[in-house]
Amino acid sequence: MYESRSAIYKMLKDEACKDRQICRFPPPYRSDATPYSQRDFARAVRDACSGSLPVVAGLKISKAVFLGDVGVGKTCLINRFCHQVFDSNYKATIGVDFEVERFDVLQVPYNLQIWDTAGQERFKSIAASYYRGAHVVAVVFDLTSTATLAHCAQWLREALEVNRGDPRVFLVGTKRDLLSAAGMAEAESNAVGVAARLGAELWAVSSKTGENVAEMFSRMAALSFDASVRKEQEAGNGSVLTVGSDLVSLKRAGGTACKQRQKCGGCAK
Repeated sequence: MYESRSAIYKMLKDEACKDRQICRFPPPYRSDATPYSQRDFARAVRDACSGSLPVVAGLKISKAVFLGDVGVGKTCLINRFCHQVFDSNYKATIGVDFEVERFDVLQVPYNLQIWDTAGQERFKSIAASYYRGAHVVAVVFDLTSTATLAHCAQWLREALEVNRGDPRVFLVGTKRDLLSAAGMAEAESNAVGVAARLGAELWAVSSKTGENVAEMFSRMAALSFDASVRKEQEAGNGSVLTVGSDLVSLKRAGGTACKQRQKCGGCAK
């Protein structure tokens, strides 16, 4: 009950926290390890969020699912981002769990529902049902374990079997704080090849120190937001847009934008 109330509160806030406000398109972790080459929000997306198209916020949610082997650090990663905490005492996720984080992307309220799925074999049938409709699929592995990296292809196949959409795919290596510089270079080199084969964007993060965690989630939110707006714009011929497939409605109308949106429009390069 507490978690659901907390999620609703985040969705209804007047604005997102400063570190959840995105006006500039976040860069990838490595430009040579991503299939998403765009460097800015699409012009049509910026236009849709500008003063000529006032925004009407809704309560619908865009979905990100995190999957991977037992113990790779999915829960720690999500807790670091959502609650700014790190607990080194391992507790396996039972079934699935979720958090909701509020972003403001180009001053448009955007809620990301983050699903944490169990890595145990006995929970796979339960977790698989939550892969459907995901806008982001994050396959998580342990940078200190080559075995967990080798299993990522199977995890992604299982996710895409039940997800017929076009999710943004991330390959996320955790526990980078445990590696030396030389060890990190070797682990990342192996991961770059796997990311290329999977068509995924690579990130290396540390839930313990928080390194690259916020940047990765901002990147996820921006990519899924941009893709969702463009998809709905194409479906609606530009007259009515539904952001995040189900998230925020944008309608053509006269009038001027609020000061916040005018300011954000100035972020365009």
